[in-house]
Amino acid sequence: MATQMTDAHRHFLQALMSLGVVESPQAVALHRRCCERHKVYYAADKLDDFINVANLQLQPLFLEIRKGMAEETGRTCYALVNLAESEVTRMATDYSETELELFKKTMDLIVLSESGFASSTEILNLADQLKPKKMKKREAEQVLQRLVEEMWLAEKEGEYTLHSRCILELEPYILSHYPDTARKCHICHALVVQSQVCADCGVAVHAPCLARYFRGRADPRCPHCKQFWPSGTPAQSFPRGRKEQVFLPRFLWASLGF
Repeated sequence: MATQMTDAHRHFLQALMSLGVVESPQAVALHRRCCERHKVYYAADKLDDFINVANLQLQPLFLEIRKGMAEETGRTCYALVNLAESEVTRMATDYSETELELFKKTMDLIVLSESGFASSTEILNLADQLKPKKMKKREAEQVLQRLVEEMWLAEKEGEYTLHSRCILELEPYILSHYPDTARKCHICHALVVQSQVCADCGVAVHAPCLARYFRGRADPRCPHCKQFWPSGTPAQSFPRGRKEQVFLPRFLWASLGF
């Protein structure tokens, strides 16, 4: 296995920057393709080692390939994040002050909600409250669409939550700006937005983490207080309208230089 940065690592980074975030099956496929393309030793179980080599070179640039979990599917995911500044601050170069205000207020609704979601109606009702200037609802809809396309938000049947990429990039910001509300999963200790909460002790857990914890146990009990978990084992599913996809579409492979 290569211990120095190679063209395979550089190609992997370029692809990751283009895609924004990839879940584990896509990351594994991308790792293999990059190694084969540039004739670098490949081992299917060495993805994290491959990424660690890249991260050593990225460290002086205040960049990092960060590993997390997609809350909907429970899969491992990867994104390239900027460590030098708050990603919300960096967004100011891509969004107007009013657009950024809409995103921040949307994040308020999501993080402060019990479900980790905010409805389109709730968000659009904020349009005429924005500063420095109000926004028409049609304009707000277009900004929401862009935020979804650029993987800051995820939308499902008119409900919005934070995208996996957004959580990976903004976790430190969210934990510091919402100290009384933002929680870490009791099992994996990462930020949890769409949480399952114990009715007895109040600990928050990712639904996929809880599903894995309950697997093989006779009855569902809280991983912290051990009291019976009345809601049972949470379902773990893919977002509606989207099939499980192990490999990237052919046109994306071509656009990434393969």
